[in-house]
Amino acid sequence: MYELKIISQFAAAHQLREFEGGCEKLHGHNWKVEVYVTGRKLEENGLLIDFRMIKDATKKALDKLDHKFLNELEPFMTQNPSSENIACHIFKSLSREINDESVKITKVTAWESDSACASYTEP
Repeated sequence: MYELKIISQFAAAHQLREFEGGCEKLHGHNWKVEVYVTGRKLEENGLLIDFRMIKDATKKALDKLDHKFLNELEPFMTQNPSSENIACHIFKSLSREINDESVKITKVTAWESDSACASYTEP
């Protein structure tokens, strides 16, 4: 099994609902996002998938979040824009773009600070 990882980032504001503490107030983060792609077989050129394809799909997904107030975007109008839900949202968005019979998004990690992150995977 081969595993590739790219790292990207976006900046956005949010407020956590049904939360007691500072994060219930409007605030922002510079999220770092790690995207993991796996597959069993390399192409004839020795690549699993071109890193540019992963980066382009990730940029497309993150551009929808970058410099936005996340609470005003779907699905975060009804779902808390937590790091957990952000990681899941990005995972599902990228899976629609990247997944095929040879490669699959296997994990997305959203870092809201240097010491706190949440990851989303599916079995």
